[in-house]
Parts: sequence; C-alpha cells; structure tokens
Amino acid sequence: MADLRDFDELDRRIIELLCNSSQGSYRQIAKQLGVHPTTLIQRVKALESKGVINGYRANIDYMKLGFDYMGLVQIYVDGDAIKVQEDIRKILQVVAVFDVTGECDSVAWVACKDRDEFSRVLKSILAMEGVAKTNTLVVLNMVKDPFDFIPDIL
Repeated sequence: MADLRDFDELDRRIIELLCNSSQGSYRQIAKQLGVHPTTLIQRVKALESKGVINGYRANIDYMKLGFDYMGLVQIYVDGDAIKVQEDIRKILQVVAVFDVTGECDSVAWVACKDRDEFSRVLKSILAMEGVAKTNTLVVLNMVKDPFDFIPDIL
C-alpha cells in the first residue's frame, strides 16, 4: 500500500487532473501540468504500479441512462459473509458491494431501470443462502456522486 509520503505535489496534481478527466493525450495533460510528456508518463506508470491508478473510465450518470430505481441495500448475514458478498457482487444491477462495520454486515448499491427489476434484485438478494434479512434505503436523489471525490493527498 502506498504511503502519503510517497507522493509529491506533481503526483497530487496528476491524480486531481485524472480524477476530473482522463481524456486527452499525455502531451495535452503534460502541457496542462507544465511538465515534459516523458515525466508525466513515468509518473502515471509509477502511480499505476503502486495500485493508486487502477484504470480509466467514463463517469456515468446512471439516472440519465434510465436507472431511476437505485438503493443501498443493508445486508444482514447469518453464515459466510465473504461468500454472500461474492454472490451479490455477481448480480448485474449491483454497482458496488461494501464490507462494513455497524448493525449490518454489508451494503450493496443497486441500480435498476424500473420497479419490477428493482423488486426482483432485492428479492434475489434476500433469497440468497446466508442472508438473514435486508433493509433497503431507496435513493431519491444523488447530491454528490462518489466519483466526484478527489482525495487531498498532501
């Protein structure tokens, strides 16, 4: 795991810029940062090898794509929590699975296009071996997208 002391101001600026948008060539990004493209490439490769940067993808607005039924499903496990999490992870409509502390054992972020699909997914989670009960928090509006988070590493 990388230590915060491993990062300097340039690393922080690279991470911030790539979090905001990873579009553009190395040459364009290097120009924005005021560094040589070779320097940028070396820094990005180092951040990738440390596991800080794990890939590049578009930031999708699920609601604009018609995923109007989203929820956070609190999952209470009576059995093997890791197996339950792996089983839930395989469900197409599951955006994320979190291993958490507190009253429940896991939380799944679910995104569906309609109420019937949402109901089927919730019932399939509840029917899984090892799931004792669930509690679903329906998302009315996303005030801050989790992918808008840019870490302050310095």
